[in-house]
Amino acid sequence: MSDPIKKLPPNSKGKVRYQFVVDVGVDPESGKRKQLRRTFDSLKEAKAEYANISNRRNEGSFVPPNKITVNEWLDRWLAMKADDLEETTIYNYTVTLDRVRRRLGKIPLQDLTEEHVVEWRDWALAHGRMRGKRAGTPLSVTSVDMSLARLKEALGRAVTRRLVYVNVAAHVTIPRRARKAERKNKEEVQPWNVQEVQKFIHGISGERLYAALLLSLMGLRPAEVCGLRWEDVDLENATIVIANTRTMMGNRHVVEKDTKSLAGERDLPLPALVLAALKAFRALQAEERLALGEAYVASGYVLVHESGEAFTIKQLRRRAYRLMELLGLRRVRLYDARSSCFTYLANNGVPDHILARWAGHTNVKTTKRWYVKPDVEDLRGAATTWDGLHGVAVEGRA
Repeated sequence: MSDPIKKLPPNSKGKVRYQFVVDVGVDPESGKRKQLRRTFDSLKEAKAEYANISNRRNEGSFVPPNKITVNEWLDRWLAMKADDLEETTIYNYTVTLDRVRRRLGKIPLQDLTEEHVVEWRDWALAHGRMRGKRAGTPLSVTSVDMSLARLKEALGRAVTRRLVYVNVAAHVTIPRRARKAERKNKEEVQPWNVQEVQKFIHGISGERLYAALLLSLMGLRPAEVCGLRWEDVDLENATIVIANTRTMMGNRHVVEKDTKSLAGERDLPLPALVLAALKAFRALQAEERLALGEAYVASGYVLVHESGEAFTIKQLRRRAYRLMELLGLRRVRLYDARSSCFTYLANNGVPDHILARWAGHTNVKTTKRWYVKPDVEDLRGAATTWDGLHGVAVEGRA
């Protein structure tokens, strides 16, 4: 077998150099064989590097040099993910990774280090917000965590593709002190309690969107309320089918799609109050259609304007917030009506499997972790039960 290391003729300065060419595998995209050419000033250096490359190649751990930047790889990775993810999810991934690109995007992928990622994390926690009047202020821990998660996923795929040897972001996490500081300074808005829900329901009983807002209060996501069609509503049997959603990308573009997950596609019974409200809303829409004639837009959605055009999530939120203000209620996210609903159902003995099915979740752990949020009054019964532990009569207690 001939020596793979060749002695080159002296260059113009009389310097003798040593060179080898070695196979380093097949390009995963083109399918063509890839070769690496390396040149050294000494035979000793050439032999050492040839042995190193050969050993790593045999182990399957050798990564051929490339000039791909972080930005270029993220573009390619997002394009690959687009086949498996919904349009809105890809949009969210893009926004999340834009935070990373600003400081790390121009770095060659193979030059990226853990130190780079840590430096970005610390910058993001201190100055990472890029848009609006608050640009330059800290990003939330959750936002930074999401960006790190996407970066780790993208770099993990780069390792699989043998573009880099190691995922340099794999062990970068949010410092505990940052999490504790945010929890200390962040005021958590509790979902409405039973009294607030009842005040809202009584206060909006004469509103045109009464039925739609009741659907939110019975646990539907805002996108599910906006995507509900009359063909999904069975007024005779008092049921609805959740199979379609209308959401928005960047609060600008409406996107219609199926449910968030397979579990999200579900049939739900209509409570008596919601059924009556939907019947009244259907009759009102018939009157509006008759009044407008050909100008009426027969969109087929339940939640429509007087013209028949479908509401967007943004429009529904604005109307809900305006009503909260008029009724003197705390402003909470419309999405948090799900928490009010599922906390009440859980507190009143609805079984776990029914609770998860109603919420559109595969696992009740998801429902209980994120949507069941008892307040201090919900815990009052536990305090009363505890009184039986000590066996001492307490004045003023029944």
